[in-house]
Amino acid sequence: MIYAEAIMVNPRVHLEKGKPYPFLDMASVDPSSRCAWTAEWRPFAGGGARFAVGDTLLARITPCLENGKIARYCGLLAHEAHGSTEFIVIRGRENITDSAYAYYLTKWERVSGYAISQMTGTSGRQRVPTESLSNLLVPIPPLPEQRRIAHILGTLDDRIENNRKTAKTLEAMAQAIFKSWFVDFDPVRAKMAGESRESICKRLKLTPEILDLFPDRLVDSELGEIPEGWGVRSLDSIGSFLNGLAMQKFPSSGQDNPLPVIKIAQLRACDLSGADLASSEIEPQFIVHDGDILFSWSGSLECVLWSGGIGALNQHLFKVTPKAGHPRWLCYYGVRHFLEFFREVAAGKATTMGHIQRHHLSDARLALPHLKSLRGMNESVEIAFEIMWKELVEARKLSVIRDTLLPKLISGEIRVPEAEHLIEETMG
Repeated sequence: MIYAEAIMVNPRVHLEKGKPYPFLDMASVDPSSRCAWTAEWRPFAGGGARFAVGDTLLARITPCLENGKIARYCGLLAHEAHGSTEFIVIRGRENITDSAYAYYLTKWERVSGYAISQMTGTSGRQRVPTESLSNLLVPIPPLPEQRRIAHILGTLDDRIENNRKTAKTLEAMAQAIFKSWFVDFDPVRAKMAGESRESICKRLKLTPEILDLFPDRLVDSELGEIPEGWGVRSLDSIGSFLNGLAMQKFPSSGQDNPLPVIKIAQLRACDLSGADLASSEIEPQFIVHDGDILFSWSGSLECVLWSGGIGALNQHLFKVTPKAGHPRWLCYYGVRHFLEFFREVAAGKATTMGHIQRHHLSDARLALPHLKSLRGMNESVEIAFEIMWKELVEARKLSVIRDTLLPKLISGEIRVPEAEHLIEETMG
């Protein structure tokens, strides 16, 4: 069936001119997420895309479409909304297509790729003509089968989104603990203010045992006031910073099991798609695994907890490994705490690509307790920290399964029962 006859393209949505409605811009569409959410309300001026909850938004302009900006509008504030003029709105057609299936159909490479191939206009401002969708033949199974396909893919998306949400929550929690304990010294200040133990533990969500690890005084130091008995430690004294290799010197040379190269682009995306390949025979310390801390010290300065799969560490990236007795989360949040400082340093390199040098790691210093106290503080944060990156790894694996099954289910190459078996077999 012709795509534009199987689904509704830019369906009619009634909005009152001058009345405020949720507004969605292109920046709100995340290629890695099924849902797009509105961030603001704007009066409807009469132009732009108009859509309702459950509609699919297809970016029609380059490079947004090539970057995968296709999502369902999942607004909660109101049923109808408006947005960028650069969206084509897709909706299931009554008695022919299910709207959830229409979303996955549009995500299918044969549809999105076809749309990209139909772009017209000047370089850099090319757009998909809406009428070009009237020339594309697509498979449209019976509605019950559409719903089964959308359900199995949607269930995977639900799990992916839940994993990412859990990881984001745990990240925020661990970050807040780091700041409270090692930057603001909240437990110490609370003791100094005479607050009761019960109140401190309840307010700061501490156990009495952890509270006992904090002193009740601040003393002067080279950093200013710090907890009594604590020391001043540099980042390179609590972690080892291993610089990557110039991986072009280690080509894969036709190996059966080459390693994808992790450069700054892969680090930022936490994705190895399209990465260069290097020999798997490099020294083991330059091989990156899920859960490793990576820090780009040149160009775009970022620090991530890697969850993109096994790869080879390229130059301009540090792999950060904690030194004996220091928790991984302390190294991770320590580096992230100083990212703005490092970025300011890098921005000052006017004649070269922005970067930091190793002595800047020595200049970045924290107030920390003795290792015995750190060990006592470690457990509650470590649990959340380890769950966090494992949730992201599972989300990545589920994404791979979804992206593998989507074209096979849409094309009819496999049916839903077989897909369910593959999911169970892969995820255990």
